[in-house]
Amino acid sequence: MPCLPTDAQSHHWLGWAGVCGGLAVLIGAFGAHGLPDHLSAMGLDPALIQRRLDQFDVGARYHLAHAVALLALSALPTSRRHARTVRWAYRLMWAGVLLFSGSLYLLVLTNTPWLGAITPLGGLAWIAAWTLLAIAGFFPVRNGDQHHRKTQTIAPEPDSAESRSGAPR
Repeated sequence: MPCLPTDAQSHHWLGWAGVCGGLAVLIGAFGAHGLPDHLSAMGLDPALIQRRLDQFDVGARYHLAHAVALLALSALPTSRRHARTVRWAYRLMWAGVLLFSGSLYLLVLTNTPWLGAITPLGGLAWIAAWTLLAIAGFFPVRNGDQHHRKTQTIAPEPDSAESRSGAPR
């Protein structure tokens, strides 16, 4: 029987996924509309401005993609056996957003290239999160770990028009 997330945890996770997604859109809009002028005002040459805009764009796109992943995790029913794994995946997704996207945002806004050394740590957090989700998916619940839900096969009734014609309703 699915047990995670609980109603309270699901709403909490849903709320934080909404915050993450909203910030991704807001930051992305700034990157598209306000950032070029900000970088020009810093006195950067056009080639470096384009490089910084590209870096910012990568951070914003990955940020939004992982906000959607957080949203999916907030609605993901899972077994008790995988509850800890999914919780860690959720935490690692957030760590990835903060480290990967956050370091790129700061690198671009402050033109501080050494912050790029932090970015791969966020990527590693995301890789770990996705790996945990793969583990949860590829190692299904064993018989004793969960109550079996009855599966129903929907078949046409013997007397129905569908069974006679073979066409779906």
